Amino acid sequence: MLRDLSKPIRTVLRWQLLATAALMLVAATWVGTPGALSAALGGSVSVFSGLAAAMVASLGKAGSAGEVLLMALGAEAVKIGLIVVLLWLALTMYRDIVVLAFIGTFTATALIFAMAFFVRDA
Repeated sequence: MLRDLSKPIRTVLRWQLLATAALMLVAATWVGTPGALSAALGGSVSVFSGLAAAMVASLGKAGSAGEVLLMALGAEAVKIGLIVVLLWLALTMYRDIVVLAFIGTFTATALIFAMAFFVRDA
């Protein structure tokens, strides 16, 4: 499944996982287990939504520029919808959430995903 994704997407997903792990360590030393779990949840929201968007974008074959645009918009819609649902679930289900660690890790990993544009495919 992951092998079907482009090299830039796989690279960025790897960077997101590494950033999540690093920020989990920072949050764990800062506020302990709740901080580490909050950082893990924040990173997971971005990783899973980005993965879902990449999978949706890779499903079809676009023949025209309009079809490419529609596929990209559909993938972004899936990503944004999943982000909203996962953020809501995490914030409502985990009572001990450390909001700064959660939102900070989510923001950092979301910015990393945007860097896929700069990763070479070769």
